[in-house]
Amino acid sequence: MSNHSKIIAAELGVAEKQVIATIELLDEGATVPFISRYRKEATGTLNEVQVAAVRDRFQQLRELDKRREAILKALVALDKLSPELEAKINAANNITVIEDIYLPYKPKRKTRASEARKKGLEPLARQILEQGKESLEELSANYLNIELGVASLDEALAGARDIIAEMISENLEVRTLMRKYFQQNATFKSTLIKGKEEEGVKYRDYFGWEEPLKSVPSHRLLAIRRAENENILKVETMPAEGAAINILENQFVKSTNKSAEQIKLAIKDSYKRLLGPAMETEFRGISKEKADEEAIRVFAENARQLLLAAPMGGKNVMAIDPGFRTGCKVVCLDSQGKLLENTAIYPHNGKKSEQDSATVVKNLITTYKVEAIAIGNGTAGRETEVFIRGLSLPDILVIMVNENGASVYSASNVAREEFPKQDITVRGAVSIGRRLMDPLAELVKIDPKSIGVGQYQHDVDQNKLQTSLDDTVMSCVNAVGVELNTASKQILSYVSGLGPQLAQNIVNYRNEHGAFKNRESLRKVPRLGDKAFEQAAGFLRIRHAEHALDSSGVHPERYALVNKMARDLNCNVAQLMKDPELRKQIKLQYYVSEEIGLPTLNDIMAELAKPGRDPREQFEVFSFTEGVNAIADLKVGMKLPGIVTNITNFGAFVDIGVHQDGLVHTSQLANKFVLNANEVVKVAQRVEVTVVEVDVARKRISLSMKTQVATAKPKQERKRENVKSKDSSVAKPSAGRTNHQRKPAIVTKKNKPNQTNAPQKEKRNADGDLQMKLEALKNLFK
Repeated sequence: MSNHSKIIAAELGVAEKQVIATIELLDEGATVPFISRYRKEATGTLNEVQVAAVRDRFQQLRELDKRREAILKALVALDKLSPELEAKINAANNITVIEDIYLPYKPKRKTRASEARKKGLEPLARQILEQGKESLEELSANYLNIELGVASLDEALAGARDIIAEMISENLEVRTLMRKYFQQNATFKSTLIKGKEEEGVKYRDYFGWEEPLKSVPSHRLLAIRRAENENILKVETMPAEGAAINILENQFVKSTNKSAEQIKLAIKDSYKRLLGPAMETEFRGISKEKADEEAIRVFAENARQLLLAAPMGGKNVMAIDPGFRTGCKVVCLDSQGKLLENTAIYPHNGKKSEQDSATVVKNLITTYKVEAIAIGNGTAGRETEVFIRGLSLPDILVIMVNENGASVYSASNVAREEFPKQDITVRGAVSIGRRLMDPLAELVKIDPKSIGVGQYQHDVDQNKLQTSLDDTVMSCVNAVGVELNTASKQILSYVSGLGPQLAQNIVNYRNEHGAFKNRESLRKVPRLGDKAFEQAAGFLRIRHAEHALDSSGVHPERYALVNKMARDLNCNVAQLMKDPELRKQIKLQYYVSEEIGLPTLNDIMAELAKPGRDPREQFEVFSFTEGVNAIADLKVGMKLPGIVTNITNFGAFVDIGVHQDGLVHTSQLANKFVLNANEVVKVAQRVEVTVVEVDVARKRISLSMKTQVATAKPKQERKRENVKSKDSSVAKPSAGRTNHQRKPAIVTKKNKPNQTNAPQKEKRNADGDLQMKLEALKNLFK
């Protein structure tokens, strides 16, 4: 582990002892939340992100060791392992180098080179590579053998070239050079497959796309790869062939004789048939992996923000899953989320039905003392909101709730288990109501991939995505803490050290024996041993517990310390928690020991001041603009309130209450340059936006959060301007590319535009092309 810990420490920029301590804790079964929260002294206060990075990198290095060991065993079996080769493999620090070293010895299926070797032509190939003075005829004479299928000089030379081609493609130094060349010069190019124009219309921006592979953004690469998988586009990831051939010739061609000519032929064959395709496959994999990592990062961050959205808290709630023809499903929930009543109303089916629906709603409000009404934001959502607000209900909050994933929950095993006698419409309405009360507690019941955030989540590595999302959900659950006596088994399963089975055991024990009175009684739960208790106890809360600290985030292993603090001040723990003047008298340095340092002591003091504090923001009531219920109601220049529903690398999507989210491009997020949308907005954040452009036919809305907004001109006027304006600084689109896909010309000393004219050209581009470029981006995410 010593070598691995040094590598990880260097990569993360932390001390090696921090890495070693973290790995030891992980190997002992500690979780990431537990380590970062309760083992700060051991790890030197590494946070969750750093602990997870140590875990993941150490796992990669372990997998590398396993592969290294397997290759060494294979070489021993092949009787090819020399001390020098073994040392080279052991010194390699990444899987690519190890595989390159192993490649010449790796057993292969039948190849042209292996067939040539069977004909005894390998010595000839090596003689040609030496590029000596002997003629090809002299070199080949000894290798002509009709029985082996080498009847002529041409056949001998062809076989030798096949061997040389394979030797070149498997050369470690060559592969390293070619890898560097591809890294800097590979081009990502997509072309339309003939006859797929109509089928692939949503990918039309990429019918003739080309850009450097190293600069392709994640969302674009994944979009084009998806189109390739759907047989819409053909994708190529290659650099210029001529320069690649020159690199190889510089490595192998040392003369101008006939042997050198044979080597040149072998080089071209090697690159086209072996080395080039191998590098392309490798870089397609690398670029996909990087795109996956970025998409997963975006998804995980969005999921975190949504999971940690502000909860309304315990109130009696009426929840409505809206609909037109089939009516609106209405449920009433108590302050703990328990289903009390369900029915259906039909407020959109004529005046009589509207009046009857109003009567039902008012009666339910009175009967169940409803304090808030949650309305799903799907079909008929805004219309149902108008109906409810029209009832003039005093002192009752009316809130639109994002219902993404509610239908997934309603058809799930979890929902069937909770409500075996109710149909999916009732379950969906319950989910909407509970989501208002506590988003985290409800959303953990839904597959994170179905909660409506992220980009291209179905195109990325599903195992890595699941790991990242599991980490995210666990982090959120443990950051907030879980009420032991009311939590569902779903949220309990994400508590550090538990999992599905122990979560079920806790619920079963609670149902059989009643509410837990203290944390210590957790030890009575079947199969919940000392390790699970250690990992979980600090994140579980018991309101009104026998021990005051059981409602806080102080771990039971530190109760004795807090008791000592109280005794030193001649008070009890409850008094210490209530009286800030008493806490001010505590001198933390007196309680520092080898095991407990100031980081833990400061955490304890924070918990004593605000036991079980919720890190989520305060809940704020939000409502959309009245009278703006559909995309047809929008006018350019309108300023509207909205809620951020999704964040991508190119901007943020905002719900403005018209059943179609609008896009705020990164260039429109603020008056300053924005590199990352997360710097400005968060999922579920309330924002004010200005309508920049509306395309009713294609249901596309462009929004801005700038304080001063230049709205788009009408399409016909913009079209006339574009016809008049011929901007020489913009390259003509290649065959098949629309004006949406224009790329800036490469500026060199020869074609650098006149500096005095550049501002005018920039302005003309901004006025004429900005909205079309935004449109092209939006097309990919609908």
